[in-house]
Amino acid sequence: MLSTLWAIVRDKKIELLEKVDIREGTKVLVTLLTNKDELEFWQNTSQISLDKIWNNTEDNVYAQLLKK
Repeated sequence: MLSTLWAIVRDKKIELLEKVDIREGTKVLVTLLTNKDELEFWQNTSQISLDKIWNNTEDNVYAQLLKK
């Protein structure tokens, strides 16, 4: 299972911003976000979510109901 956790780097060590039990030896994937990257990340993530909501063919049924 994948989990996304916020962390910060202090003294060249990654510190999680929330308390989580992680077993010793657990592999992690780290993505560095600069301020620009972070903004771009959230914009892209938001756009993907909005596209799923607004470009939903299942909603076409409502347009058909309005025509009746």
